[in-house]
Amino acid sequence: MWGHVDPPQGVIDAPIGRSGREPTRMAVSAHGREARTHYAVTRSFTEPAALSLLACRLETGRTHQIRVHFAAIGHAVVGDDRYRGRRAALRVQRPFLHAASVRLQHPVSGEPLAFESPLPDDLRALLARLS
Repeated sequence: MWGHVDPPQGVIDAPIGRSGREPTRMAVSAHGREARTHYAVTRSFTEPAALSLLACRLETGRTHQIRVHFAAIGHAVVGDDRYRGRRAALRVQRPFLHAASVRLQHPVSGEPLAFESPLPDDLRALLARLS
């Protein structure tokens, strides 16, 4: 995320709905559906800009939830041109978002399922450039 997220852990509890100005975008909206994102800062960087690496856990699953919640508190996702995250200080080809793990119940059997995925090479290379 752009900037140093403070406090370093917390919950963003803000409803999300369609943007009144741009209907193809989502936004924090009093008329939206409930949405909660738990987060913890795992690393902070100062070069080439103030940045925070976060671990997030979604309590709800709204469209673009992480992107919308963090843009709303002034910490847009690095590389996310849709929600104000593309900046000259750090050029990336895509939003710096990755689902490291996903846990859910199978919709038919109810069996718990868990999936893990390592950080892709392009995002790992970007992290190596930061200090």
